[in-house]
Amino acid sequence: MDREQEDMQFLGLLGIYLESYKIIFNFRRIFSKITLAFILPLSLILLTTIWVSEFHLSKINDMVYNRHGFRKGTYRYAELSASLSSEWAALWLVNFVYLTFFLVFAILSSSAVVYTVASVFTGTGRHVTFGKLMRVVPKVSKRFMVTFLCVFLAIVLYNVVLVPTILWSVTIKHVNIAGLVFFIAIVILYVVGLVYMTVVWQLAGVVSVLEDIKGIKAMNKSKNLIQGKMWIAIIIWFKLNFAVFGIQILFKSQVVHKGTFGVAGRFAFGFLCLLMLFSVLLFALIIETVIYFVCKSYHREYINKLSLSDHIDEAYVGEYIPIMAKDDQLENFDVRYSTFCFCVRDKPICGS
Repeated sequence: MDREQEDMQFLGLLGIYLESYKIIFNFRRIFSKITLAFILPLSLILLTTIWVSEFHLSKINDMVYNRHGFRKGTYRYAELSASLSSEWAALWLVNFVYLTFFLVFAILSSSAVVYTVASVFTGTGRHVTFGKLMRVVPKVSKRFMVTFLCVFLAIVLYNVVLVPTILWSVTIKHVNIAGLVFFIAIVILYVVGLVYMTVVWQLAGVVSVLEDIKGIKAMNKSKNLIQGKMWIAIIIWFKLNFAVFGIQILFKSQVVHKGTFGVAGRFAFGFLCLLMLFSVLLFALIIETVIYFVCKSYHREYINKLSLSDHIDEAYVGEYIPIMAKDDQLENFDVRYSTFCFCVRDKPICGS
């Protein structure tokens, strides 16, 4: 990053995009390796799961439709019911495997990108090799994993509380104006809360990798950091998710559902979707880290680049020691004098 820390707080939407693009362009070699190792498999998992899930759901719909032609208790009805149960079991298994591999590669991708962008920030990005990255990423991923699990539990609890309320309001037979207002309000509350938690969680992942906090503490730190830049983060989140959603729709319509361009067209669209998806995912991960530095600058929490560089090197040399929250402020940087020597008329003079 060529910008001074004080200037990063003034980066808007376009500025964050341009800064992220410059990072990718200037360090394209290491990011190409990260993409091939982590982000490309993640993209393949996403698209393959869509294909396999659509295949099983199509078979399930056909079995349900065919079962309506037989009376309950007949042999054919029981046979279709057994096949239907098997298809549902296969679908749940596919989703379980998907979530497992998705979690692994998402955490590895995020940790690798955050570590690399932090190295760029300290000026040591040119010295980051893929071998060094592969040694560091498993260490920094542990804190990220703890934060992810805390966020996952929080989102599950959030859905357990609000989703039944929304479903209950839908099943009410006699809906009046007050009931309709309540339904709209609870849906808006649910969506706003879910978006807010997701935006905060994305920044918390960066905090977990670069600072000495994890889990709930990382979420609280992220919540405080994002204040003042929340709207920019939300707009970026909507744009990137809209891009991913659009790619998935294109993949479903032109590849999974055979589209209108034949076998060659399906192959071409599949490759295009894969290319766009891993490009968007890489761009999104870099943007998350840039937003972290923008928020730090906005709150006058200027990071000591030397301290950050030392922590990055410690992650490679030995046990990873993240940035301590008390040490990442510029104003708290402690300069200590070391012993020095110089010569006057060939006589050494030492001092401190």
